[in-house]
Amino acid sequence: MSFEYAPAPESRAVVDIASSYGLFIDGQFTEPADGGTFKTVNPATEEVLSEVSEAGADDIDRAVLAARRAYDEVWGPMSGRERAKYLFRIARLVQERSRELAVLETLDNGKPIRESRDVDIPLVAAHFFYHAGWADKLEHAGYGPDPRPVGVAAQVIPWNFPLLMLAWKIAPALACGNTVILKPAETTSLTALAFADICRQADLPPGVVNIVTGAGETGRLLVEHPGVDKVAFTGSTEVGKAIMRSLAGSTKRLTLELGGKAANILFDDAPIDQAVEGIVNGIYFNQGHVCCAGSRLLLQESIADEAIDSLKRRLGTLRLGDPLDKNTDIGAINSAEQLARIDSLVKSGEDEGADRWSAPCDLPERGYWFPPTVFTGVTQAHRIAREEIFGPVLSVLTFRTPDEAVEKANNTPYGLSAGIWTEKGSRILWMADRLRAGVVWANTFNRFDPASPFGGYKESGFGREGGIQGLGAYLDAEAAS
Repeated sequence: MSFEYAPAPESRAVVDIASSYGLFIDGQFTEPADGGTFKTVNPATEEVLSEVSEAGADDIDRAVLAARRAYDEVWGPMSGRERAKYLFRIARLVQERSRELAVLETLDNGKPIRESRDVDIPLVAAHFFYHAGWADKLEHAGYGPDPRPVGVAAQVIPWNFPLLMLAWKIAPALACGNTVILKPAETTSLTALAFADICRQADLPPGVVNIVTGAGETGRLLVEHPGVDKVAFTGSTEVGKAIMRSLAGSTKRLTLELGGKAANILFDDAPIDQAVEGIVNGIYFNQGHVCCAGSRLLLQESIADEAIDSLKRRLGTLRLGDPLDKNTDIGAINSAEQLARIDSLVKSGEDEGADRWSAPCDLPERGYWFPPTVFTGVTQAHRIAREEIFGPVLSVLTFRTPDEAVEKANNTPYGLSAGIWTEKGSRILWMADRLRAGVVWANTFNRFDPASPFGGYKESGFGREGGIQGLGAYLDAEAAS
């Protein structure tokens, strides 16, 4: 039996959600030109949290003009030392408002408060601190003696890590001297709008950061706007391909961080209990709403049964429920649309003959929920082994030799991440050299640091975010020889 915890809910009183929000353009909140709005809901309860403005073509024009003016007159000419002061100020304000931001993220996204509080928000502050340190040292980053900013950046982010993805995009852009227009996902706009208020608190010059909310059409208008110099997108591979087609022939610079179908590879010499913790963190963290999630588990045949038994025992202890409860491990699926996609792909796994096992747990009556699930008897032909599910669903395959493990791990159109579990350092290096993945973790999974670059190969996109490598996407200079 799993240990029973007393309820430990975080208070909502630290968050003051307005009944409606405008667009943040040129340092001010403003109403959309056509008055369009949409509702944002709490996925754990289906409660409407607020009405959010939907930006149209005229609003995008205003945001781009504001960003261009700020770039030409204020932010671009400003010294790196002065820009760094603003980034440090933003980082400290994120820390000061961390509890409020964590609760707001959990309400709007559905992820457990423990993850928002202990992972997302601290990393947001860390990214601004890290890039603040680079703002006056760009000539030492390897991009030439006098690297220059690109200009106005259009940034579109997903709903799985709303505020963290914002930090990944905005922090390096500002550090390098660019101005930005950011569009958050329509289901998770509230922390981006709270960040707009942080920009005002920090006295950031008007127009340096602009937040335009809306759905896919708003994003299309933004990335295709002729006044934009650089586009950065994180999201699905399908939308990434559409953006590439729309920008073909233009002079805009582009970076894409797209989907993934990562392999988590467990060898027979690995400590199984430790590895199981990494497997759980790799796929069930944030309800599997992670582009680099370890959604394919490759087990060496000799330890497959033991590892699966250990994994099922561990999943039986996970607590699914109220995301604001500090004891919750598995929160709500972000939207009804995403839940329907998970249901569809899981059904395909059952129809194609794989064996499904879901952890025993009671699903709340309201909201969008899916239990932690494992499929065994999976082959590389199954849809669940090929397509990104973006939910708490793990597909288990087996292998006999390291060569077979590499072949199966690379047998995917994606190439974002991978994990290796073994006590042999030589095997780790041998495997890492052969895995076609942008990030390879060894004896851990889903560990991030602002000083470490992140990005993919193949249909997982191109370009890097974080580290010295991530600065290059926002600098217009030839690399130092």
